[in-house]
Amino acid sequence: MSATLSYERQQLPAGLLALAVHGIFFAMLYFSFSWQSQAVRTMSVDLWQSLPEYQHKVLPQAVPKRVQRPKSPPKPPIPVRPPQPEKLLKPDIALPDKKIPKKVVVKPVEFKADLKKNAKQEEIKRLAEEKMLMEERIRAEQVALERAEEERALQAEREMVEQAAREQAAQNAAMDAVVNEYIAKITAKIRRNIVIPPDVRDDALAKFSVTLLPGGTVLSVRLKKTSGDADYDNAVERAILKSQPLPLPPDATLFKKFRNLILTFKPVE
Repeated sequence: MSATLSYERQQLPAGLLALAVHGIFFAMLYFSFSWQSQAVRTMSVDLWQSLPEYQHKVLPQAVPKRVQRPKSPPKPPIPVRPPQPEKLLKPDIALPDKKIPKKVVVKPVEFKADLKKNAKQEEIKRLAEEKMLMEERIRAEQVALERAEEERALQAEREMVEQAAREQAAQNAAMDAVVNEYIAKITAKIRRNIVIPPDVRDDALAKFSVTLLPGGTVLSVRLKKTSGDADYDNAVERAILKSQPLPLPPDATLFKKFRNLILTFKPVE
């Protein structure tokens, strides 16, 4: 019991001290708020343009005229800023970026031996292609040379043919000249031996086919076209047989031109 009383006696001064401290604190709060909330006192001042005139009589209080202050220019309107888009607020907590996982391409690992092998294969392939190109170039050059040789051969052959043709033409011309010359000699010899019968027309024409043997001997005489006068035809035939051997060129190769002759005779040449 004594312990309880002593404990209550000790608590009583502490409670009073706490109440006193709280009371002081609330008083300070109250006075601080009331001091800050005192009303502001205002004063009104009247401005006079001139002093009022006082008379003997007491006039009622005159209303003073207030001086009109010049009006201040109107204030420019405050520019209104256009509404701006709301800025995205970044979160205080930085979120980790979501990264798209990249596809991992697994490349085959090439060893040095494989690299050397590939380089050697590429070199062999390149050399084979160069060899093929060189062979094709050589074949093309050979074909061009062969074509040039063929062209030269053809040109030489054409020139030879043309030369032979020219020579043949010259020979033929010379042969024709010789043939014509000896045919004229044969005709002249036969004509010298013709005994023309009387009353023969001047335009009588007899044509004979004469076959000769080498040396100018007459093998056969055949009347191919009559002149219309039998006496004149017979006289020409006798003259052909009488004129043998007929003159022939010394070149035996020309005899074929004289084997079969067609001779024409007229009384008047």
